[in-house]
Amino acid sequence: MKRRVWPAEDEKRRRRKQRGSVGQSGARRQQQQGSRAGAAGPMEPGGLSVKLGLGAALLSALTVLLVGGLKLPGAVSQELSERRPRKLEMDQAVLRVCNELLHENLVVSWLSDHCYQCLYQELGNVPAEEHVGHPRNSTFAIDTKHPVTLQVNSSEDRQEVCRVRESFGELGHYSLWVVKANLSNASGPVNCKIIIDHEAINNNLPILYAFLVFVGLAILKCLLQLILRLRPVRNLMFRFSNRVEMERLINSELGSPNRVNDHTNRGNLVPGRNPISSRLRSLDTFRGLALVTMIFVNYGGGRYWFFKHESWNGLTVADLVFPWFVFIMGTSVALSLSSALQANRSRWKLLGKVAWRTAALILLGIFIINPNYCKGPLSWDTLRIPGVLQRLGLTYGVIAVMELLCGKCWPEIHSLDSWWSPVRDVLIYWPQWILILLLECIWLCLTFLLPVPGCPRGYLGPGGIGDFGQFVNCTGGAAGYIDRWLFGEKHIYQHPSCKILYHTTMPFDPENLLGLINSIVMAFLGLQGVISAILTKCSKDHGFIPVNKNLWSISYVTTLSSFAYVLLLLIYFMVDVKKYWTGAPFFYPGMNSILLYIGHEVFEHYFPFRWKMLNDYSHGEHLTQNLLATTIWVFISYILYRKKIFWKI
Repeated sequence: MKRRVWPAEDEKRRRRKQRGSVGQSGARRQQQQGSRAGAAGPMEPGGLSVKLGLGAALLSALTVLLVGGLKLPGAVSQELSERRPRKLEMDQAVLRVCNELLHENLVVSWLSDHCYQCLYQELGNVPAEEHVGHPRNSTFAIDTKHPVTLQVNSSEDRQEVCRVRESFGELGHYSLWVVKANLSNASGPVNCKIIIDHEAINNNLPILYAFLVFVGLAILKCLLQLILRLRPVRNLMFRFSNRVEMERLINSELGSPNRVNDHTNRGNLVPGRNPISSRLRSLDTFRGLALVTMIFVNYGGGRYWFFKHESWNGLTVADLVFPWFVFIMGTSVALSLSSALQANRSRWKLLGKVAWRTAALILLGIFIINPNYCKGPLSWDTLRIPGVLQRLGLTYGVIAVMELLCGKCWPEIHSLDSWWSPVRDVLIYWPQWILILLLECIWLCLTFLLPVPGCPRGYLGPGGIGDFGQFVNCTGGAAGYIDRWLFGEKHIYQHPSCKILYHTTMPFDPENLLGLINSIVMAFLGLQGVISAILTKCSKDHGFIPVNKNLWSISYVTTLSSFAYVLLLLIYFMVDVKKYWTGAPFFYPGMNSILLYIGHEVFEHYFPFRWKMLNDYSHGEHLTQNLLATTIWVFISYILYRKKIFWKI
């Protein structure tokens, strides 16, 4: 809706003069009375450069801390302390609503563009102007994450007075003036105009600073590698290393030159880079990339909304990593079990190993990851049963059993020139495809045909104020109902991502039991991009089955499978085929993924991964803390790799 303009230039000048003298005094008077607040391993070539690069990476987050975290640029840092109201939180701005309507009280409501088919939420009331030239005003805190539509209604008959849409900036000061378009006509139209009193700050600057720091470190590492390849430098390093080795042998009674040589030879072996190792380095690199991103977003992601999980339909950065982890797990299982079967290993022994790993992942998730030990001893009454490791364990168990039952003990060799080669993966693995299609039929039937008390069949919405408040207690439809019926409301996740935006009151677990089916499909699928386009109609909310991480909808699975396939293909080409990239630093976390995931969850609330911040409302300081914590875990994984410590289940 377009903003209306002032009727005449002379009246515009008169109103500006009036607001400067009377409006400001009215605002001071209102602030004195009290403003109202709205709701608002082995050594590899170039090892020295890798160590220097990782050491510099540890200092990178500290650099962000000094440049863009605790200290924002001078003027912005000063504005941060001067302009923030006492109750203003992160991602909020100040909105002052000025009422120039004589003897007409107003009610101000707001609606985020990100909230699909939602009800307007009331901000508060604005008193009427009692005397001409003495406007009344009220001050509110307004959300700045997404564009907002403001609706002004009369408090008596609730009829709409005006409506305006605006994108507010963090810490900005805005005024919404509600005035008559023509003072001589009391029953005439009303104008709503938003004026910027103080410009907002750019809260994305810390991300830019962090990006520049890490790019600088990458360039520094490349330059260091080029320098180390120069012949004079290599000769100097060789002489220095020989001198140090001779001094160590002279001063030590342990070892012998032969043992040292053997150790050196073993140290030059790199998984995926020598004839005796068949491990694909790209798989560990991709797994490490997903894990590092997961740690960063789990630690807060700088409190930016696009580093948090989507409220309901749609995708953010945080919604990508877990499906990628599941995808790479399926790829790894297929490669490892097929190799074991071709080596004539016993299927029963492999089945026993699969059962042990499945049980270990589930128990680790229930008793180690889910409880919050900072809040006291383990409580059986509120213990969360579903979870990330539980989902991984069950998914692994199902696809591993499928591979053991249907896999063949000899490699499949078929010509790529045959007419059926484009669908050879489907034809070769037809038993698995049948099982997957049966599982997907079960998901579709339960999702769209299971009767849920008080909810329409096939409901896929968030409940709360979504769908215009018609289905308040229907969060997640059949997926939420099955979890609440099977586990009980106290044993599933109590703070779903839709709770803030959609004001939901029902608990809902994003790792729900019904979503396990599509998690299995995710581990099995490769490239299925056409299916995603059909199911979603290439839109966020209007498709047959929208992309939804909370429900693990089939469109979400096929979309993320497509992304994962393309990304894995690029990494495989760069790391294992052309060897343009060693995979560092993501390769090291990928070699110890379970240990790092459990470690980052258990020690999340302990120093140095978290500390008391000087300003809890600063994106820069949160980003610094989260980047530093993530970098420390990457460095820990590198140390474990150098020490040959790998925790496998």
